[in-house]
Amino acid sequence: MVTKTEERELNQLENQVENGGGGVWEYLSLVRKLKVRRSEIVLKHGLSILNDSGKRSALGPDEWTLYEQVAIAAMDCQSLAVAQNCIKVLQKKFPESKRVGKLEALLIEAKGMWQEAEKAYSILLEDNPLDQVIHKRKVAMAKAQGKPSLAIEHLNKYLEVFMADHDAWRELAEIYVSLQMYKQAAFCYEELILSQPTLPLYHLAYADVLYTIGGLENLIAARKYYAATIDLTGGKCTRALLGICLCGSAISQLPRGRNKEDMDMAAQELQSLAATALEKEYKQKSPAKLNLLSSALRSLKLS
Repeated sequence: MVTKTEERELNQLENQVENGGGGVWEYLSLVRKLKVRRSEIVLKHGLSILNDSGKRSALGPDEWTLYEQVAIAAMDCQSLAVAQNCIKVLQKKFPESKRVGKLEALLIEAKGMWQEAEKAYSILLEDNPLDQVIHKRKVAMAKAQGKPSLAIEHLNKYLEVFMADHDAWRELAEIYVSLQMYKQAAFCYEELILSQPTLPLYHLAYADVLYTIGGLENLIAARKYYAATIDLTGGKCTRALLGICLCGSAISQLPRGRNKEDMDMAAQELQSLAATALEKEYKQKSPAKLNLLSSALRSLKLS
């Protein structure tokens, strides 16, 4: 995760480089350090160094790191000829390198040669079954081919080994949601909340899934997680405020839910507070849409 300070430093360096103020190598090094993708700028300025023999030789051993960085940026930008030239240089220097082998497989994938890329990745995994990058490339390939079921299969196998990978759990949850497999998505978000209980994003996503599944118990649970999201964001999550209102309305439309809501004064107060907070926020930030919000809340019988 890039901090605001790091992002500010990166943007300042980027502006400096783009305006001819120097600091190209420092910028490229910072991009690598922060693991961010600024592919067009990396390709442009990285090539300017590689094409200048004096600048290139001045890098020493870092020359090969730059070849790798430019190759990846070139693939991002679909400049496959540039990527291929960089990889050829690296192959000549490191003929038996598995790291260069990864770049070759990435290039095959970038060309859309799916079967060949799958074979290349399988060979790499035979040498190192715990290579997380290669596992994730197989997931990305499945998604690129429009095969979400295969992506799910790859992710489930991956998570059997790397159970603490939050990004993989989130990716799996999002694929399940796209396929309307909400119960499976809910399980993924439960794992994420257990491992990172203070992140409001996961509470909000879990609440959305529970609300979508519906039913009295799920709606009551969804409302709790929307409330947790509001608590974790200091009351600054409009979506969660609206979620509480929607849950209250949906619960009141269920026969058992109506009776339960009539007796639950805390739930009624929560809905009222959420509706009031929404109207206050719209009045401050979007007064032109306040009447539209008030009308929507009245239709939910909350205003």
